Amino acid sequence: MSKILILFAHPALEKSRVQSQLLAALRGLQGVTLHDLYEVYPDLNIDVRHEQSLLLQHDIILFQHPFYWYSAPAIVKQWQDLVLEHGWAYGSSGTALRGKRMGNVITAGGPETTYSKEGWHHHTIADFLLPFEQTAILCNMQYIPPFTIYGTHRLTPSLIQEQAVAYRQMLEQLRDEQTRI
Repeated sequence: MSKILILFAHPALEKSRVQSQLLAALRGLQGVTLHDLYEVYPDLNIDVRHEQSLLLQHDIILFQHPFYWYSAPAIVKQWQDLVLEHGWAYGSSGTALRGKRMGNVITAGGPETTYSKEGWHHHTIADFLLPFEQTAILCNMQYIPPFTIYGTHRLTPSLIQEQAVAYRQMLEQLRDEQTRI
């Protein structure tokens, strides 16, 4: 059984209908650690050694966040800049994360059709997440495709619940190595 670390970042969780349900779906899920970056670091003063220790204890690292301005909330970038140090996470002597897997869990306000070459945004979610994929490659990790929930502004409560169930099932399968995201 793989151990999953979810690095969660939402600066306004109280306003999110979908992310709050995804978090509720995690309750009691064995082998999954939820680490809320904004809750742990409200002053944005990230404890690099603690974060590196968490990474070493897990096999799969997932960045869970809303899709803000074609990327992640600012604390995710700060976390990457500080925690993924040269000589530790990458570089000739940076092998701490070798063989681990990394991916994203994304919620996007727009429908899936808007994230295509022909759509409103002219790119796919995978295109916009290329920096995450390249970060995984640089750190000798395997990048796994994102779990994406589209159209969050228009989802009904029942559809949100269906997505939360699908999310939990995906995590169980990933944890049990039955499938990849």
